[in-house]
Amino acid sequence: MCGILYISTTTLFMKLLWSTLLFCFGMCAIAQQPYPQDYFKSPLKQTLVLSGSFAELRSNHFHSGLDLKTNGKQGVKVYAAASGYVSRIKISRYGYGKALYITHPNGYTSVYAHLQKFAPKIESYVKAKQYEKETFEIELFPSPKALIISPDEMVAFSGNTGGSSGPHLHFEIRDKNQRPMNPMLFGMDIKDTTRPEIYDLFAYPLSNESHVEYKTSKIPIRLQKLADGNYKTDPIAAFGQIGFGIVSNDRQDYASNKNGLNSISTYFNGEILLSVDFKRFSFNETKHLNRYIDYAHFKENKTRIQKLFIETNNPLSLFTYEENQGRAVIKDSTNSVFIIEIKDYKNNATKIHIPIAGVFFKSKTTPSPPLHYTRLQASTSTVLEDQLYRVDIPSNALYEDVYLDFKVSQDTLKLHRPNVPLQKSITISFDASQYKPETLEKLFIGSVSKWGKLYPINTKRKGTTLYSRTKSFGTFAVGIDDEGPKISPRNFKNGSWMSNYRYLKIKISDNLSGVKNFRASVNDTWILMEYDPKTKTLTHDFNDAVVRETKNNLKLIVTDNVGNSSKFETVFYRK
Repeated sequence: MCGILYISTTTLFMKLLWSTLLFCFGMCAIAQQPYPQDYFKSPLKQTLVLSGSFAELRSNHFHSGLDLKTNGKQGVKVYAAASGYVSRIKISRYGYGKALYITHPNGYTSVYAHLQKFAPKIESYVKAKQYEKETFEIELFPSPKALIISPDEMVAFSGNTGGSSGPHLHFEIRDKNQRPMNPMLFGMDIKDTTRPEIYDLFAYPLSNESHVEYKTSKIPIRLQKLADGNYKTDPIAAFGQIGFGIVSNDRQDYASNKNGLNSISTYFNGEILLSVDFKRFSFNETKHLNRYIDYAHFKENKTRIQKLFIETNNPLSLFTYEENQGRAVIKDSTNSVFIIEIKDYKNNATKIHIPIAGVFFKSKTTPSPPLHYTRLQASTSTVLEDQLYRVDIPSNALYEDVYLDFKVSQDTLKLHRPNVPLQKSITISFDASQYKPETLEKLFIGSVSKWGKLYPINTKRKGTTLYSRTKSFGTFAVGIDDEGPKISPRNFKNGSWMSNYRYLKIKISDNLSGVKNFRASVNDTWILMEYDPKTKTLTHDFNDAVVRETKNNLKLIVTDNVGNSSKFETVFYRK
């Protein structure tokens, strides 16, 4: 009996042991894969092809989702990635255009942007609110019970609204803190068997005594592509603290688009130095892309170099590991190896092998800035004044101390060059008291392009002083806009019968300060007109059933950003 009891106890022990091990393995699997893999479905019923990847480098921000191709067409059905409720709807002329936000029971939110229109139940909800508030641009936060979404429900049609440059669906998944995350973490599959490409490599001396190839400023390093798809360089001579930057991108199998990377790692003499992971970021940090890239190089060459070292005041959470801020320290009479490895989401990898010979070189003294330049300390607020201009630069608007070129000539302000990134807006004010009151109302501050064209920036007026806020240095001037917007019908003329038309279309434009707002009415009743700034077209849908009379008096008033208004009136007929 004792033997039988011993075996039973041993068997029980083994079962408990295996149960414990299986539990531990399961917990490890959960820890390694914290994102639900079978929860979210594709928002499109077609093979997914990207025109833009997550965290791709864009102007002043990282791309916050996946851009899914729709074969160059609008009107493709868009489906909810999972059940939930519509928590936010926003319609804007720019940005996301028509955008839909669905909150899911697991705490995540999916986002669908640049839409042509919403599914019928959502569209009717939105239009009722637009007519109630008499506005095209609108932001709504429906209650959780107002628009409940079932699994795989069709919620919208893809489009090209807002800041979109072509028909596609912008799709996001955000966590409970509204931080965008790479949707591919949740099991969305994009075929990719192609390794990332590297186009350019640059080396940066990062201290006063540093040099690379006896140069004390950034230099390009020639890359040699190997038969296996990786790269190498010839040995470079260097000394002191140095860093590297790359120009690179990835491409998926079904498209030629150049997309962003998933991760970057650097190694110095076999030890990891820096790791960059593009799986998640927050909207309040995305502007710091301009600190991550070589901003001056981008402004001058339109090419984004990703700096693989961390400079002061770079708060990006994308850096998941760093040693010595990613800087290699090269000593005299040494031989070292620096390796850069880039990967896409499918772990296709490309490496650069960089041999470095430590060679001490006494560099020349760095030239002093011109005498008329003003030194600005990043940590201190600064006021610059000359003649009629005043510039207020708040503390920490700059990432680092700079010597700034500040000049004023009549109504033109030269505020350094637009190759220095700003993390906060600065305020430019202009004393316009010498202008007559009727002229003062038409003035605006604009940014002068390198070819001399004046582009208005949002300008406010207090008394006789003009104010504008901007996040760019450059050349600015005062312009005058005394012409009202232009209005012209596109698919009708005065007295037309519109019975066979579904849409009423009117073109509006303003060549200087830009269109600010518009208001249309038929028979003194407000009508919804959707504005597409890309085509400069206002469109009314007769299916809204607001226009019911045979004879209809249309009135449209369009106002620009300095207050000039134009009025258009006509008559059309419908049966």
